[in-house]
Amino acid sequence: MTLHAERTTATGRAPAPAPKPRTPVGANVDRADAGRDPRASHRDAAIDAARAACLVVVFALHAMMVGVSVGAGGPVLENALEHWSGFAAATWFVQIMPLFFVIGGYSAWSQWRRMQEKGADAAAYVRGRLARLVRPAIALVAVVGLALAALTLAGLPAEVVATAGFRIGQPLWFLAVYLACTSLVPLMARAHARHPFGTVGALLAVVVVVDGVRMTTGVDAIGFANLLAVWLLVQQLGFALADGTVERMPRAARLVVAPAALGVLAALTLAGPYSPDLLMNLNPPTVCLVVLGVAQLMLFSLVRPALRRWAERPRPARAIARFGEWGMTLYLWHMPAFVLLAGVLLWLHGLVGLALPVPLTPEWWATRPIWLVAAAGATALLVLVFARWERGVRRGESPSRVLPGASALARVRVPVRVPVGVAVAGGILGVGLVLVFGFGAWTAITALALLGVALRGARERPVTRSDSGSNSQSNSLAIGRPRDTRATAAAMSVGGGSMEPQHHM
Repeated sequence: MTLHAERTTATGRAPAPAPKPRTPVGANVDRADAGRDPRASHRDAAIDAARAACLVVVFALHAMMVGVSVGAGGPVLENALEHWSGFAAATWFVQIMPLFFVIGGYSAWSQWRRMQEKGADAAAYVRGRLARLVRPAIALVAVVGLALAALTLAGLPAEVVATAGFRIGQPLWFLAVYLACTSLVPLMARAHARHPFGTVGALLAVVVVVDGVRMTTGVDAIGFANLLAVWLLVQQLGFALADGTVERMPRAARLVVAPAALGVLAALTLAGPYSPDLLMNLNPPTVCLVVLGVAQLMLFSLVRPALRRWAERPRPARAIARFGEWGMTLYLWHMPAFVLLAGVLLWLHGLVGLALPVPLTPEWWATRPIWLVAAAGATALLVLVFARWERGVRRGESPSRVLPGASALARVRVPVRVPVGVAVAGGILGVGLVLVFGFGAWTAITALALLGVALRGARERPVTRSDSGSNSQSNSLAIGRPRDTRATAAAMSVGGGSMEPQHHM
């Protein structure tokens, strides 16, 4: 609280009070705002709520896919929904990855613009995002790699260990792609600012050409070029939401575009060459995801005001804030939680004869509510353990309290300066290595080394007098030295918003 002493003028009258600052257009100010973290004042509650909802959908979908039973040859771990006749139709409601990238694009555009206003450059932005994304990945690879190695030494069949590692690593595709898209935000933001429609058109042309070549040649590997093109394009849609382009569209127009996009999607999948199973369109990514992204963007823009009002209520706001703080940890650790829980079920089956119903039978469906509750509890436990690693080690805190064994890593000093481009490449390669080859001992060690390079490159460098002495607020997108310690510090606290082949997300 600040005390202001009243002063009188020579005439004995108190001067007129200073005018109150105007509330920015679109800001929602109420009594509840008084207790909010001022650093979060720039956030859009609707965006945060949508991101949390996407995480819940991913969690529920992956949980429902877990099939644990015992066959003639022993334990069976399978995709429980793979042979469900209603699965393709259900994917039209649960394929939310385009919306995830739209929201990521919105957050990236907003954060990058705020940092530019403080004089930061592209390197500062990329370092901040890289640090937040790489830290939880290091924890995952280290812990899972050690756990699977221990299970192998304990005599668990190699096939079971390999299956567990494969399932745990499946969601990592999102992290690898998100790292790539995030590193290109400054460049793509400049392209959007200069040629918004031209940029979208060029990316769309690339996506269509890649799809066409893949279908013509029958070489599916060609389609993986769209891992970057598709998600960069959907990220650009998020830029359009962030700069107000979408909101400037008449509501009636958005009401037309949303069903029109869904109609195009139906034509592509029901009468065209694409699968009606929208999760199959992840592997490799196709133009269908772009069309779905347009529909989801329009629908989100229509419900955004109502969603914002609900999300700003105290109780939902607290829950949503937790998802924002722990989002990447939840995404990375929900599959290990499911695998761990599956192992417990198999152990109980052998110990006390616990019944494990075959997937898609009436008994299996009847037990899904219990399974979902147990899966949520196991995931919450792992998130509580590893969420602090996502935030990073705070000043004065022992690294070993955040992650066992981390104190040894914390003492490592890499004298070589790591350029931000090398750091990004290290992060992508480290994640991609585990995604492709699993959690074998040498794979995990190599991945940790690459992720360590990424984290080293993401560390904030000291700002010299010449760096901070300039008053220039340049909007240059060239990767270079951060100009403002405040901007660089802001980059290091950026939230990750924010994340498979076959039937998995």
